Amino acid sequence: MFDKINTYLILIVLVMGITSCKSSRNIISKNINTNWQFKAVQDSVWLKASVPGTVHTDLLANGVIEDPFYRLNEKQLQWIDKTDWEYYTTFKVDNKVFNKETIELEFKGLDTYAKIYINDSLVFGTDNMFVGYQLNSKPFLKLGENQLKIVFDSPIRLGLEKRDALGYRLPNAVNDQSVNGGLGDKQVAVFSRKAGYHFGWDWGPRLVSSGIWQDILLLAWNKASIKDVYIKQTELTNDVAQLNVAVELEATDDFKSFLNIKIDSVLSVRHKMDLKKGINKIEIPVIIENPELWWTNGLGNQKLYKIDIEVTKGGRLLASNSKNIGLKTLEVVQQPDSIGTSFYFKLNGHPVFMKGANYIPQDVFLNRVTIQDYERIIQDMVYANYNMIRVWGGGIYEKDIFYELCDKNGILVWQDFMFACAMYPGDAAFLESVKQEAIYNVKRLRNHTSIALWCGNNENLVGWKNWGWINDIYNNQGGEVLNKVWKGYTDVFHNILPDLVKELDSDTFYWASSPSSVQGEDQTLTSGDYHYWKVWGQQAAFSTFNEYVPRFMSEYGFQSFPEFETVKKYTLEEDWDIYSEVMQSHQRSIIGNKNIEFYMESMYRKPKDFQSFLYVSQLLQAKGMQIAIEAHRRNMPYCMGSLYWQINDCWPVASWSSIDYYGNWKASHFKVKELYKPIKSLFFVKDNQLQVHIVSDELENKSAKLNLKLLNFNGELLNSLEKEIDIKLNTSAIYFSENLNQIVSKYNKSNILIVAELLDDNTHVFDESIFFFETEKKLELTQPTFNYTISKAANGKFVVEIVSNVLAKDVRISSTTEGKFSINYFDMLPFKKYRVYFDSETEITDEKSLENFKINSLFDTY
Repeated sequence: MFDKINTYLILIVLVMGITSCKSSRNIISKNINTNWQFKAVQDSVWLKASVPGTVHTDLLANGVIEDPFYRLNEKQLQWIDKTDWEYYTTFKVDNKVFNKETIELEFKGLDTYAKIYINDSLVFGTDNMFVGYQLNSKPFLKLGENQLKIVFDSPIRLGLEKRDALGYRLPNAVNDQSVNGGLGDKQVAVFSRKAGYHFGWDWGPRLVSSGIWQDILLLAWNKASIKDVYIKQTELTNDVAQLNVAVELEATDDFKSFLNIKIDSVLSVRHKMDLKKGINKIEIPVIIENPELWWTNGLGNQKLYKIDIEVTKGGRLLASNSKNIGLKTLEVVQQPDSIGTSFYFKLNGHPVFMKGANYIPQDVFLNRVTIQDYERIIQDMVYANYNMIRVWGGGIYEKDIFYELCDKNGILVWQDFMFACAMYPGDAAFLESVKQEAIYNVKRLRNHTSIALWCGNNENLVGWKNWGWINDIYNNQGGEVLNKVWKGYTDVFHNILPDLVKELDSDTFYWASSPSSVQGEDQTLTSGDYHYWKVWGQQAAFSTFNEYVPRFMSEYGFQSFPEFETVKKYTLEEDWDIYSEVMQSHQRSIIGNKNIEFYMESMYRKPKDFQSFLYVSQLLQAKGMQIAIEAHRRNMPYCMGSLYWQINDCWPVASWSSIDYYGNWKASHFKVKELYKPIKSLFFVKDNQLQVHIVSDELENKSAKLNLKLLNFNGELLNSLEKEIDIKLNTSAIYFSENLNQIVSKYNKSNILIVAELLDDNTHVFDESIFFFETEKKLELTQPTFNYTISKAANGKFVVEIVSNVLAKDVRISSTTEGKFSINYFDMLPFKKYRVYFDSETEITDEKSLENFKINSLFDTY
């Protein structure tokens, strides 16, 4: 549709892997994010707009619509995505800018179908949300005031046009909520290179927005501009790191200059250049002596070397760029063994068990995600002992700040390309758009130390093999269409993407589809990665997590509701029933609320009210996560990864998240924090033997003491065992095993427990695990009495010291003060003092500020 626009391309530079330059006398960089207005194309009244922003948030800010997340408002807003919108601003170009040889406008993110007008001249059109553009704009600009207009065509209208023009039907994309959007069965999400989750998912609403979702910059420069920098590590030993710095420069004419490379502000290389007008590519070797390695969270430091690249002429800075680089070796090891083929990550020569989750965008409206939000979510990963996060393929390639924070905090990134749960068109225009998208994002992200793996898609292959798509196409459209659809798949995931990764980021592993096996076929437990959804999807028992243990588990999970305070933000009291229309609208899994109730009935007593049901749903989720994670860690090195679905939400909803939309940790995130500890004791019953496994991710052996205590719920010591042990590095092993009947024969299983303590110096307990002999439903709990004190700790935080007179199951501490407790939803042994630290989001002057808090336990839900 942009044939007419393409006549202007001679004046346009499309830059893949754009990086902003430092300010200098030669370079001017300004945001064009102010004075914006917007309106529907057919309207005459302009409204104030925010950039970055979206149509929905601008309509909300102007009072045209109500909060899309509140109650059932989403349903009333489906007209927005069928409307064309335009955004308009004016900006001044002074002599200082206008006299530069080159003036560019950089559009970091336009969503999605945008026509760009400068002073009434149509200069460019976009059709891919995931690509940034840098346009040579000087021919269209004038001294003084200039106009910039961007018209966004309806993604639904254009999607329907592309759907009709394809000539055949693709399989239904299972999460495209076309019915909610008033389209019936006409699904259009796959036809646009736009975030798939905008069209709905089984945890998200259908709010298909448009807009300027990232910054617009004006860049003006003379002589030279750095367009791309790629720092490739070619050798790494204890003595030296050899880097190859590849720089892509644009020059306005022929001239001599110098390329200076500094490492941590110290000049390393000064290279003389003869630049030619146009694009110049220069490669310079750089050496770092006695390199310090980059390690994941929990294994070591995250040293990042600051590499500055400067172009100078006559002592004057013309252009500059900076990258922060960590030095590491990382490989995905797939070696045949007696069972199948391994799948694990080896970092700096050491196999590492990957602990983490899947990540989705933090909001449906991406402009609302702040730097503070990114910092918070990455810290939530660090606190919970993650070392990997999977950026899932139905969202976005995240903003640079996300990867920068992962670099700094030792979180490896499994990076999906943005394809999920569907088959896509295979026409030439679509394939070319995908190619440009891949080039842009691989070049943009490849310098980040955190990038561990490029994955072609999420569940497209398993969908093709197992979700009935093949039979549906063959029976209704024939073999020719079947071959055409499969060719579209192979063109993207077996040709375009792997070829580009090999060309542009050859050090990073490419995996065509998650999940899949080493042969590139459907998932199997004995090779590749695996998504296990019989728990939840088929109501399989939690215990089956122990049976379905793969080489690398990249998806599994269980739902819960958010806490009551979150639910109150999008409901009225009349909605406080899990089967109310509002609560079911904020539950996008069609089996969701019934599933939670089904599993809860088998494990817990019926909660007494709505609020208690929400709380117990979180305990239920945490229980399922515990069984799964323990199975994965217990079976290392056969299994070497556990990435649960999912860490976060994009709106307030019942979902698989361990942290709700407002940043509140659910019970499962506190549980994950404990289960992902570097050294963890794990109880397991096998063949009627109660075993204590201890798993270590550490790179050194550790001497410790294992204490086992059999207690009743009143705190009486019934039996005990002390044992000196040596915990072997990077292993899982059994350190205790005894017949279950012999342990419990004298006692009532419903009111006894075993606690395992690990002590590192015979006094300090660094790990504690508790085993119950019955499900929560059968435990004979009694009302606990809590005694507590609140005081200020030496670190400035406040500490709550709590003691219970009996076993207190699943203790939850809550406060009206915004902040997080260091532990929560935890079991309290009788008469043991627990110290719980409180990290406030606002300044607390004294302990009285924390007095308005509550302590609840499972007993209170009866």
